[in-house]
Amino acid sequence: MSVVCMQEFLEKLPKAELHVHLEGTLEADLKIKLAERNNHPLRSSSAEEIRQGYIYHDLPSFLTLYYEGVELLQTEQDFHDLCYDYLKKVAQQNVLYTEMFFDPQLHTRRGIAFGTVIRGFNAAQEEAEKDFGIRSHLIMCFIREMSADSADETFTQALPYLERPGRSRIIGVGLDSDEKGNPPAKFAKTFARARALGLHLTMHCDLDQQNTHEHIRQALQDLGSERLDHGLNVLEKPELIAMARDKGVTFTLCPSPNDVIRPGRSRQDIRDMLAAGLKITINSDDPGYMQSVYMTESFAKAQSAADLTRDELMQISRNAFQAAWISDDERALYLDALETFARKHRVEMSS
Repeated sequence: MSVVCMQEFLEKLPKAELHVHLEGTLEADLKIKLAERNNHPLRSSSAEEIRQGYIYHDLPSFLTLYYEGVELLQTEQDFHDLCYDYLKKVAQQNVLYTEMFFDPQLHTRRGIAFGTVIRGFNAAQEEAEKDFGIRSHLIMCFIREMSADSADETFTQALPYLERPGRSRIIGVGLDSDEKGNPPAKFAKTFARARALGLHLTMHCDLDQQNTHEHIRQALQDLGSERLDHGLNVLEKPELIAMARDKGVTFTLCPSPNDVIRPGRSRQDIRDMLAAGLKITINSDDPGYMQSVYMTESFAKAQSAADLTRDELMQISRNAFQAAWISDDERALYLDALETFARKHRVEMSS
């Protein structure tokens, strides 16, 4: 297939995104808009200067940039604009459904009410569904370097919204941020509370972190995580591969940060995951800080790195719809759209 044909294929491929941080979709242009709106000074005066400042080499250096951007989000309108801009952009890339992470503690610790955050996001989700047809849900993440008590308190703050899931759109809880000294077991109590309410569980196991194999084991075996975000270090332990495969766990891979942390390893990592029989998906992670690499661009990076075939790309997209936390009826609609695309594409390619 030519480069042109592959690009068109990737643009039109029906997609679902399962690993994207809403705070990480904050583009430079919106940063400037929010800074002016909230009278918040910026060190850079242009969008280009802001983007040029996005230099990082590992998780801690990235988080420094990420947390700095979070400070700009203050009002319900700010959270609305952040979410709506992301949904508008990926809807144009034929993302039919997305489950978006958000970090409430980064806002509540600044004195911003949980309700301010969730109302802004929910309003954007409703508008985007009406305007572009894209469906979405939220995954509430806990900050690893903050205390277990803080996570539990945040979960309590969320209860009024969790008790009306159809309105809040929160369908699961996750775990992200600095992993050093912060294993999944630290948050066992809060995850147990979430499971008891019927929420789904996922956890970050970022690349090449301290004690990462034990973190993966805890997430899968002790806490019952249904998905692993990143999780590539599973490949280094056959017993963890077997556990993940037996439990049917899906891995939400993100080409952009992988390329930073593991330069030149994408082909080997993706191919090894597929060869091990593990379910993988392709996602953007924090596109606002990663050269605006959203879903189509992320698929293109993965395809180019690992020479993925059309059938492999469709299976990866199928994995995402199958792993999504949606009703069977909604899943069937998305899978039907994917199969319709597959049939049409094969006819076009053979004509």
